[in-house]
Amino acid sequence: MNRQVEQLAATLNCEADRLRHRVVFMEVCGTHTVSIFRHGLRAMLPASVGLVSGPGCPVCVTAQRHIDAAIELSRQEGVVIATYGDMIRVPGRSGSLEKQRGLGADVRVVQSTRSALELARRNPDREVVFIAVGFETTAPATAVAVLDACRDGVTNFSILPAHKLVVPAMVALLASEDVRLDGFLCPGHVSVVIGAQAYRPVVKRFNMPCVVAGFEPANILAGLIALARQAADGEARLENVYSAVVTDEGNRVACTLLDEVFEPVDTVWRALGSIPDSGLALRPKYARFDALTRFEIVPGEDEDHPACRCGEVITGRTTPDQCALFGADCTPLTPFGPCMVSSEGTCSAWYKYERHGATKGRKGNRQ
Repeated sequence: MNRQVEQLAATLNCEADRLRHRVVFMEVCGTHTVSIFRHGLRAMLPASVGLVSGPGCPVCVTAQRHIDAAIELSRQEGVVIATYGDMIRVPGRSGSLEKQRGLGADVRVVQSTRSALELARRNPDREVVFIAVGFETTAPATAVAVLDACRDGVTNFSILPAHKLVVPAMVALLASEDVRLDGFLCPGHVSVVIGAQAYRPVVKRFNMPCVVAGFEPANILAGLIALARQAADGEARLENVYSAVVTDEGNRVACTLLDEVFEPVDTVWRALGSIPDSGLALRPKYARFDALTRFEIVPGEDEDHPACRCGEVITGRTTPDQCALFGADCTPLTPFGPCMVSSEGTCSAWYKYERHGATKGRKGNRQ
């Protein structure tokens, strides 16, 4: 084990010894979740510190109605669907994009919005629809693609707008009052765009500690130490232990791009329902790039599998091993929900790194 990590783990234990009760922190970001598992940090946690995953995996929080809309788009004559890899396996009510591809739909995995736009340029006789999911990290690239298409007169390119904003989801989670948390480990890469100060309303309104952290083991432990210290001292502050990358104000260029192309709207999250001003819709001047409008598709209602507990997992209400489907009926090869599909999904991480330690009746790290 890295010497620095050893020392930080020891410091975390010292801070935990000062706690008056067990605390539960939420790592908001799916990248944090995977890094914590990959580096074995959960095994280093003191008994008085618990970790739960939050709504920070872009695939996991995408509402089923948007998956269904993507599938419906893939069935349109002459349409090419361009999407990030994880999205093609997420089940909707009538299968997945992967299934549609098997039935003959033209569904292509792209690495960037630039690739999707190039696909449209190379196929002027086809309509290319990019499935625009993710948070403030990926939304600026979508904005650039829309601006480029607008500038260059690319008329056969459009997006299925399903981008989401992190802070409104954190607020909604706390406002629900049925999830007990003692602090947020805030996502590093989203914070690069929105800036650390974006979390100050969460701290102020809910008296909730928020610490921005990066993804290396030492930085994650530094974030947990800061959270444990605040909990032990009975304080709630905004801290940034990723200041080498994240500034207070964020990336002004990226934020300006977002503001130029998108406007905040209420949108539906998986398991969280509709959250005010938590999504991004194209502004009226760019509305012609909205695939739902172009193809006159109205998203329906969500009908998630009744036994799937992805919604509870991404809101910290339960852990994957408490789901009856986990590891038996639901595996990475036979996923029932998006948390088992995405490489940043909590269920996928548990399956890959922790399933052999999960035993029947285990209450998980939540307890």
